[in-house]
Amino acid sequence: MRLKCIHYENFRNHRLLNFIPSDGINVIYGLNGSGKTSLLDGIHYCALTRGFVSAADSEYLSFSSDFFLLESNFFSESESLISVKIAYTKEREKQIIVNNCDVKSYSNHIGRIPCITFSPPEIIIVNGAPSERRRFIDSAICQINKRYLDDLIAYKRVLHQRNALLLLLRDHHTTHPEMLSLWTENISRLAASIVHTRVLFILAFLVRFRELYGQLSINEYPSINYRSSLGKISADISPEALYVLFRAKYEETEKQEIFRAQTLSGPHRDDLVFLINEKEIKKYASQGQLRTFLIGLKLSQHRFYYDSLGEKPLCLLDDIFSELDGSRIADIFNILENCGQIIITSAEQKGHGNVNIISVESLKKMGAI
Repeated sequence: MRLKCIHYENFRNHRLLNFIPSDGINVIYGLNGSGKTSLLDGIHYCALTRGFVSAADSEYLSFSSDFFLLESNFFSESESLISVKIAYTKEREKQIIVNNCDVKSYSNHIGRIPCITFSPPEIIIVNGAPSERRRFIDSAICQINKRYLDDLIAYKRVLHQRNALLLLLRDHHTTHPEMLSLWTENISRLAASIVHTRVLFILAFLVRFRELYGQLSINEYPSINYRSSLGKISADISPEALYVLFRAKYEETEKQEIFRAQTLSGPHRDDLVFLINEKEIKKYASQGQLRTFLIGLKLSQHRFYYDSLGEKPLCLLDDIFSELDGSRIADIFNILENCGQIIITSAEQKGHGNVNIISVESLKKMGAI
């Protein structure tokens, strides 16, 4: 997948901009606040319907503007054109038009343009709360597995309904208790499917991750474990076995769940445990190790997508080189050489081999901004 061109109007600090990257590695450099990250944000919007940090659409409006517009053209490996237009105004929600057709459900667009991102704030995937790691694995799987995305959407809806029922049972004691069994059946089926898909993903992903991580750090052995609210589960467990375990768990904790008005088990409570040399990274690793681990996760995601889809995903890497020495930067460039189209932002001019180097200031002088 590659971006041919993108047009910005009133998007963050870009009043008007046309950007045409090369098909290989592009490095956009300039001072902080000059609009480098905004370039990536716009591309991310077109690929995944939202910005890097999932901020409200209104936060992407240029100052004093009433609308923003993004228009882009992508080409797949088979040279199929995917045109994406995103328009947002304060009066209505954003409109997404793909190949001249209005996209009613944003989830239908996810996966059409596979995309890998890196940004420094994402370090919380490695050392932050469990919700950040769940968001990482869910986002990674959703782009290659439509059924998983559908299951996630359904699970969140059922979880909300079940928690509302638990609250009624606790506070009013008038709701029919047999309704809880119905919602428990639904959530058990969905939870089993989601957890099973996550476990299979980790098994396949870890092979690529260890291979790539060896190119970044030869003296460290990484691992990823799935920590389930069910306790320890085997890697070859079936969806039906997981369903039985979830049903039993919900029956065991039913009184406690009613008392707390919360569903206490399920994929919304699970976590990924990242390890280096069998030690949990968030407890023992240095800042350099944390950053290298995150870079390894993102670049391994690229390889996994390519193996799964036969399509090299677009790579958007924001400030990936900060706090890295020259040797590590060279290692990353060497990995990226075979990754298709890469768009990197950097505060400093970074070159390596056949890299397209773009100055934000030069774009301004040409009247692009």
